[in-house]
Amino acid sequence: MSNHLSDRIQNMSTSATLAMAAKARELRNEGKDIIGLSLGEPDFNIPDFIKEAAKQAIDDNYSSYTPVDGYAELKKAISLKFKRDNGLEYGPNQIVVSSGAKQSLFNIAMVVLNPGDEVILPAPYWVSYSDIVKLAEGVPVEVKTDIDTDFKMTPAQLEAAITPNTRMIWFSSPCNPSGSVYSKAELEGLAEVLKKHPNIYVVSDEIYEHINFAGGHVSIAGIEGMYDRTVTVNGVSKAFAMTGWRIGYIGAPEWIAKGCTKLQGQVTSGANAIAQRAVITALEAPVSKIQYMIDEFHKRRDLVLGLLGEIEGFNLNVPEGAFYVFPDISAFFGKTLNGTTINNASDFALYLLEHANVATVTGEAFGNPNCIRISYAASEKELKEAIARIKAVV
Repeated sequence: MSNHLSDRIQNMSTSATLAMAAKARELRNEGKDIIGLSLGEPDFNIPDFIKEAAKQAIDDNYSSYTPVDGYAELKKAISLKFKRDNGLEYGPNQIVVSSGAKQSLFNIAMVVLNPGDEVILPAPYWVSYSDIVKLAEGVPVEVKTDIDTDFKMTPAQLEAAITPNTRMIWFSSPCNPSGSVYSKAELEGLAEVLKKHPNIYVVSDEIYEHINFAGGHVSIAGIEGMYDRTVTVNGVSKAFAMTGWRIGYIGAPEWIAKGCTKLQGQVTSGANAIAQRAVITALEAPVSKIQYMIDEFHKRRDLVLGLLGEIEGFNLNVPEGAFYVFPDISAFFGKTLNGTTINNASDFALYLLEHANVATVTGEAFGNPNCIRISYAASEKELKEAIARIKAVV
C-alpha cells in the first residue's frame, strides 16, 4: 500500500536545529566525541524552588484536565509578571497558556492569517517562523539584515516591505539566532511606520527577555499606539531552564486570545497540569532568583567572542542578549578546506561537524546564508575545547 503524506507535510522543512542535534546524537552513538553547540537549551538544572513546587503539585493531586487557556492562578501570575517586568496590563481574558511558546506561535498564525496574507520576517529569524506561517497558508516575506547593522531591521526596510497584503510582522528581541536586542528608540522607529498601516499586527517573541545584557528589555506593546495590535509571546524554557516542561504563553488583544483558546481546545486541550503549577512559583519569584544564570551567560558570551575573534575569517559583532553568536563566515566561501569545498554556510556547518566534531547550525535555516549560529549554552570547558577544534580545522 502506498504512503500518501499530505502536500502540507511534504512541503514543510525539518527544523534545522533539531536535525543537527539528531545528527550529533547519531555520531555520538557511533563513538565520536561531538560537542553540541546547536541547540538553544540552557545547560543549567531547573532551580530547586521550582522543582519543589512541582513536587507539591503532584502531592496535591493536580492530575485532571486543566482549563484550556490555563489555570486561573497561573494567568494571574502571568498578568503580574507582565506588569512587573514589562509595564503591560493584560487581563485574564487576554492570556492563553500553551504547550510551549512554539505552540503559542502556531496558534496565532492559525487564528489570524488567511491564505495569501503576508508576514514580514526580519532575517535572521527563528527557524520555525517561516514554516509556521506557511502552514497557516500565509506568505513569509524576508527582510534581509546583516552584521553591519547588528542584524536589526530599519524603519525604511520595514516600510519598503509592506504591501496591501501585509497582515503581520514577527520578530524576536533578544533575537534567536543573532542575539540582537532592539532598543526603545529602535522600536519606536518601527512603530512610527506601523502607525501608518493600522491593519498590520505584530508578534513580539520575548522568550529571551531576561537573558539580556543591554541594560533592560523593552516590549513593543508598551510603545504608544502598539498595545492593541501586538501579541506578546513568552515562556519559561530559556530563562528558567525549563525547556522540557513545555509552557509558553501570550498576552494579546482579547479577540486573538479567544481564537487561540478555541483552536487549542481542538488540538491539545491544555498544557500540562504539574508544569503549570510549577510555573506559578517561577513567575512569582523575583528575577534575582535566576540572575546567576544570566551572569554566567554574559561571561560565556565574552569568552566565546574573544576566542572566535582569534580565528581569521570569522566576522563578529557583539550580541546583547540570548545565548548565541552569529558570525558571518562568508570569507570561507569558495575555499577548499581539507579537501572539502565550502560553497555556503550549510557546507561550513557540516564541515565543522565532520572535521572538528562540533555541531553548529547553518544560517540558511534562519534566513541568512552567510552565517552560522553557535550556542554558548554549554560549559566553559566545552566552549574552549569546541573553539580550539574549530580553529584547528580552518
